[in-house]
Amino acid sequence: MSAGAGGINIVGAGLAGALLALLLARRGLRVSLYERRPDPRQSEPESGRSINLALAARGMRALERAGVMERVRPLLIPMRGRMVHDLSGHAALQPYGQREHEVIWSVGRADLNRVLIEEAARHASVRVRFSQLCLGADLQHDRLHFRDHASGAVHEAALTPTIASDGAGSVLRASLAAVGLVSAREEWLDHDYKELTIPAAAAGSLERHALHIWPRGGFMLIALPNTDGSFTATLFLARSGEKSFAALGTPAAVAQFFEREFADAVPLLADLTAQFATHPQGQLGTVHATPWHVAGRLLLLGDAAHAIVPFHGQGMNAAFEDCTTLDELLAAGGDWQALFAQFERVRRPNTAAIAQMALENYSEMRDAVLDARFVRRKAIAMGLERRFPDRFIPRYSMVMFHPEITYAEALRRGSVQAQLLEELDPGAAGEPDAALAEKLISERLPPIA
Repeated sequence: MSAGAGGINIVGAGLAGALLALLLARRGLRVSLYERRPDPRQSEPESGRSINLALAARGMRALERAGVMERVRPLLIPMRGRMVHDLSGHAALQPYGQREHEVIWSVGRADLNRVLIEEAARHASVRVRFSQLCLGADLQHDRLHFRDHASGAVHEAALTPTIASDGAGSVLRASLAAVGLVSAREEWLDHDYKELTIPAAAAGSLERHALHIWPRGGFMLIALPNTDGSFTATLFLARSGEKSFAALGTPAAVAQFFEREFADAVPLLADLTAQFATHPQGQLGTVHATPWHVAGRLLLLGDAAHAIVPFHGQGMNAAFEDCTTLDELLAAGGDWQALFAQFERVRRPNTAAIAQMALENYSEMRDAVLDARFVRRKAIAMGLERRFPDRFIPRYSMVMFHPEITYAEALRRGSVQAQLLEELDPGAAGEPDAALAEKLISERLPPIA
């Protein structure tokens, strides 16, 4: 069957599923969108999930393609760099880029999801069904099975074709793995996270247009701004060990830990020990699945296929880029089997690259940002970008601000550039050799197409 005709199921109406439903409806497809949660337009957001996210150029390009950017824009707060808080309480801004548009945007997950669902549901060809728990896929009989939360009734729908956007804990991925059609592995980080709220009344001392980081080597606290003036803070910390969540089992231990490690943040965190005791502790991990599709019948997309750790702010952006890629392939025509296979060929190298870079960025955020060599080399990199803008773009900038550069290419070029910086760094006392820089860059970094 042609991929441009007929209907399609999407299981999971989170950010990627709702955006994809909107894109496919704009292309004229009939979409049945199933979601296990209640309608977010009529209920409170689900607890335990990240409250706000970082939106960057790749995600914005997808939202623009779907025609919803103007509705999303009022939800965004620009963050121009990392405000790094050292142990003494001193804070310094490290800009993300050096051009006016080189910012990333804090956005509330629930508000963005609500907009995408509203826009998708405006299309008569989209049927959204909430409180529908997917029980799995039966490929032998070409059926999807669901349980209605309200009635408890089990029902089914035709499987072919279906896109699984049901998140890192995907039921559909698990059902494929259970019958040997997919090999799936979840690689858990030995660090967990817990979110805390900095109320607007206490947040006056925090720079609003920055992502705040309290890096402490093996762990860190971060804070992102919200539209109501509050900040959402997140502690990333080892699960067990001397400095770990396991060691913070009493209010006194929590208070002592924060006073010792994040003294300047303590006055901002109202009811710290109560928040710490009641807010959920979440896990962090990377999902590896092979393959992502079963012929032209079912495709894993977004976190269901390639969930990553959050330290590059690219989980949502990568999932949105999945939606853009699938929509572009649909425009080229062909059947579902060819489309799903091509989607995986195009996206797999790039999602593997961003998974690696996200893990590497955790070390940078919790440790390197306070290192004098890191700060010096970042300044050298920005200088090289100004001199050679068509050849040298810092890896972080390629990922966040240049959607025309694939993740895989950003990883490859970033490795070359890291070696260049190693060779060009004169140490604390000198300046890079301009002639050597020109020679090495012209030899090793071809212009970006």
